[in-house]
Amino acid sequence: MTKQVVVPENWQQSGKDYLTEHGMSLIEVPNEHADTLRQLGDRVDGIVYMLDPFTEDLYPALPNLKVIARHGVGYDNIDPQVATKHGVYVTITPQANASTVAETTLADILAVSKNLFQDSQHMRHGDFNYPQTHRGFDLEGKTLGIFGFGRIGQLVAQKASALGMTILYTNPHPRKTMFAKQVNFDELLQKSDIVTLHAAVTSDTRKIMNREAFAKMKPGSALINLGRGALVDETALIDALDSKRLRAAALDVFDEEPLPLSSPLYQFDNILLTPHIASNTTESMNRMAIGAASEVVRVLNGKQPQWAVNTLQ
Repeated sequence: MTKQVVVPENWQQSGKDYLTEHGMSLIEVPNEHADTLRQLGDRVDGIVYMLDPFTEDLYPALPNLKVIARHGVGYDNIDPQVATKHGVYVTITPQANASTVAETTLADILAVSKNLFQDSQHMRHGDFNYPQTHRGFDLEGKTLGIFGFGRIGQLVAQKASALGMTILYTNPHPRKTMFAKQVNFDELLQKSDIVTLHAAVTSDTRKIMNREAFAKMKPGSALINLGRGALVDETALIDALDSKRLRAAALDVFDEEPLPLSSPLYQFDNILLTPHIASNTTESMNRMAIGAASEVVRVLNGKQPQWAVNTLQ
């Protein structure tokens, strides 16, 4: 019997083609909300999954489910231990978007240091004097702090090394690198002119950028978060910006996505806000789509996945 795989309607055609070319039948859905998935019942053998929370009550509602293939790297919306209990693999695409996210991080570093977003916005409103009273700052000779030094963090260090910055990193384990020096978290905060977040969300890192952390940062420094919204206490961030402790921020991820228009973050003109687009290039999206599809095909053909985050006996 043909295996059936749930995919978003607006998913990359390259991923859909890969699945159908490998004998899979597609169930295209407008969204991946729990109510939508429950209605599919025992038709579902695999799912290509985005950002909705995958709650435990969904497993008995999808009794034939064998694999949840994340279209991306983060999987904090899926509990791998719960998936293991129900005999379901959770896979990611670790090699698909690291370089793209590192490039976007570099773009944010440059934009924040040169006030590019603010200058552009004020120009559009006829305020040509704004740049005279809101100057940017050089990156050469400044310090970049990278919290989380996995694939993306290491590529950020490599790419940023061309800017003449001192680069520090904090990570649970030391990494071999010629581009950065390992320091503890407090030292990273105290010495960095820009802190960029690339760590996974764990019990130790959730809301790690809290009031205490912001108080330790250099006055006038900047924060960049392209990791996960849960790394930052948004209320503490707002206070740090309001008090001018932070000069600026660039945020691509949030506690709630999309960021509600009622969020007080919109009131600051020194925040560059983007809607979770750090990996949003044609090349990266195609790599993620084919990577996720290939994991579904492997599992549904009885093979071991390449990039599972859990282990089944």
